Amino acid sequence: MSKHPYRGLYLIAAVLMLLPLVLPNSFYVDLAIRMAINAVIVLGLNLLIGFAGQISLGHAGFIGIGAYASAALPTHFGWHPLLAVVAGAVAAGALAAVLARPIFRLKGHYLAMATLGLGIIINIVVRNEAAWTGGPDGMAVPPMVFGSFEISGDKPWYWIVASLLCISIWASINIIDSPFGRALRALHGSEVASKVVGVHVVRYKVSVFVMSAMFASIMGSVTALYVGFVTPNLADFFHSIELVTMVVIGGMGSIYGSVLGAVLLTALPQALATFEGWETVVFGAILMLCMIFLPKGLVPTLAARFGKGE
Repeated sequence: MSKHPYRGLYLIAAVLMLLPLVLPNSFYVDLAIRMAINAVIVLGLNLLIGFAGQISLGHAGFIGIGAYASAALPTHFGWHPLLAVVAGAVAAGALAAVLARPIFRLKGHYLAMATLGLGIIINIVVRNEAAWTGGPDGMAVPPMVFGSFEISGDKPWYWIVASLLCISIWASINIIDSPFGRALRALHGSEVASKVVGVHVVRYKVSVFVMSAMFASIMGSVTALYVGFVTPNLADFFHSIELVTMVVIGGMGSIYGSVLGAVLLTALPQALATFEGWETVVFGAILMLCMIFLPKGLVPTLAARFGKGE
């Protein structure tokens, strides 16, 4: 981290405050909201991948847990949506804690396949349990209501998501600068060396996996409440790959790289829409070129080029 770790946070906060004044219509407000949602998820995922050196190819499953908790619990059991958000995060964290110990005893390709299998299982469950989840067609999500006040529309959700993004960046900076964060970086460097100096490897792996899962679950709930509808696509394999790609393109082990990667890859499909059928090819080519010429990601490469840390 640089000597001024919060400078980037101040800049992002200023941009978020000014952005509604310059966005021309609700389409761009919606795009900004989706960018911020993805940025928070990717921040949590980067703690796992970039700082701890672990991999998760099924992270969208935790997003699905949060999203469907916000849909199913209020619909079927009459829970308040805010309580459903908390329940979804607790459920995702508990599932991650239970499965992390056996999963993170694996390494390399075996670990990737295990997390992939977890994500696929969650996706299959939400598709097949139609009585509770609406099946492949999805289900409506009751709105967030406090008394007579209902949170709806682009602008209220923009400020909620913008606040969550700033809080997440602040929390990530403090986590990485803490003894916990230093242990994660040591774990990434060498598990054997970490054990020698007294780092409890399994405990730290489990902790960061649970933290990352809860980040994803909360933002899954926010997505569901904002959109007002949820489908199994939110929890599918391709969504997981998109999130991992955001981490890699922005820069593994880079907090602000997480934000930049999420912004670019959320906006890129919209920018490529004019290619009419070739957008996937162009998208893949851009990603391939980035991996060839910017293997460390955008932010670390630019930081090294200009001689500055984050």
